[in-house]
Amino acid sequence: MKAKTTAFIAFFTGLLIVMFACESQDSLEFKRYYVNGKLIYQQRCQNCHGANGEGLSNLMPPLTDVAFLKKNKQQLPCFVNLGLKGKLLVVNGKTFSNNMPANDIAPVDIAEVLTYVTNSFGNKMGVVTAEQVTAQLKACK
Repeated sequence: MKAKTTAFIAFFTGLLIVMFACESQDSLEFKRYYVNGKLIYQQRCQNCHGANGEGLSNLMPPLTDVAFLKKNKQQLPCFVNLGLKGKLLVVNGKTFSNNMPANDIAPVDIAEVLTYVTNSFGNKMGVVTAEQVTAQLKACK
């Protein structure tokens, strides 16, 4: 019995090693960005946008509108970095004009939180890289 249990554990451990060794670099990068982005979201965004990106009534927009996210993909790093003040946003057909504070965080942190947001709450937009964010931040108006 003990030999069968040991063999099973060895087989299962080997299977897990093969499974993780076979993941692509892109898949690993996505998971790293997503997991780190989730932590940043929970610390900096969740209070206003909700645990499920549902927003806060008529005050804070939801993060569940994939059409809005895709349309503003180039501006999202600017929104996170500089915040929004007096800017009118239409999300899910509702108008929001409340202020969002600036977040002075590194481009990689912005990339991670945007990877989390754009791949959660019904969204599926892939990885946002730190290089993309850095380039987009230079174009902020």
